[in-house]
Amino acid sequence: MKKLLNLCASGIALGAALSLPAQAEMLKELSKPEGALSIVAWPGYIERGETDPAYDWVTKFEQTTGCKVEVKTAGTSDEMVSLMNQGGFDLVTASGDASLRLIAGGKVQPVNIELIPDWKRVDDRLKDAPWHTVDGSHYGVPFMWGPNVLMYNTEVFKTAPDSWDVVFNEQTLPDGKSNKGRVQAYDGPIYIADAAMYLKAHKPELGIENPFELNEDQYAAALELLKGQRKLVSRYWHDAMVQIDDFKNEGVVASSSWPFQVNLLKADGAPVASVVPKEGASGWADTLMLHSDAKHPTCAYLFMEHALNSNLQSDLSVWFGAVPSVPEACTDKSGMQTAEGCDANGLKDFDKIWFWRTPTSKCEAGGCVPYHRWVSDYIAVMGG
Repeated sequence: MKKLLNLCASGIALGAALSLPAQAEMLKELSKPEGALSIVAWPGYIERGETDPAYDWVTKFEQTTGCKVEVKTAGTSDEMVSLMNQGGFDLVTASGDASLRLIAGGKVQPVNIELIPDWKRVDDRLKDAPWHTVDGSHYGVPFMWGPNVLMYNTEVFKTAPDSWDVVFNEQTLPDGKSNKGRVQAYDGPIYIADAAMYLKAHKPELGIENPFELNEDQYAAALELLKGQRKLVSRYWHDAMVQIDDFKNEGVVASSSWPFQVNLLKADGAPVASVVPKEGASGWADTLMLHSDAKHPTCAYLFMEHALNSNLQSDLSVWFGAVPSVPEACTDKSGMQTAEGCDANGLKDFDKIWFWRTPTSKCEAGGCVPYHRWVSDYIAVMGG
């Protein structure tokens, strides 16, 4: 119930926040490190070797700066927005469907890129991205990006499924059994865009151009598809580790997922693989954003610079199955990543991914359904 209330509050607040100018001042210079740093992050993003000793980009940072890192993981963008609204955190690894809400709500402050020497190494496609840049001001440092993939059980699907149809419509799978009760969907209102993306390919008569910009008819069609999917879904997932367990022990065979879960399951010998189906994929371009009331701003700036280190970018992209925001991390041999690995993670698919963004009533298509409707209606879908 608390999660549902947070979702509702986030959606309601957005309607007011988007009409307000952001009120925050940019830091002019760094001072002595404060000795601590608190980060809200996606699972797997801030690793200190506890899950796998080979992946640790926190310990060296702490030793070098004296900034002790604490991490609070969040499974959805709405959860991140709620946590940042509550306060007490310095940084957040915000996706595009959270970043503009945080900016408009005055919860994050502009970032002084002059205090981040390695900013020059950031992918030019990300430097001025609209999900963290407003009126020429940067409100974050690009971190990682990639697609939301279709994860599937290779013992059920001897050949990779080529369509999201396997999770949206009831059907008999290659093992002769129904997909009912064996698939999952993402537990976040932004998943409505995945339904719209599927309809864009299969019902062109709806005229969907952008899955985040839906008129009333297009939106109604997406909700109808999701209502049908509700009869198939065994769980709406947001906890990566719970989804991993479901694929191992609960008979789940197909779902939208992150490369992070795919990689962990493969490393454990589970029969899984992933694919970007023919309809395309939604995706995330995540940004390190600094809370407007951060108590440890110098440590935060030091970490934003650290986050652009080639070794961190290289190893994190392998660990999470993502694409570095610093392109040379794919090829400079600073870590585990390779050019082939970056290509496999989607480096060349940038223009094919529908990156998460916050739906608003003002859009290129005219009057569109705003995010607060997405929140309340998706809660209703999940509730049956």
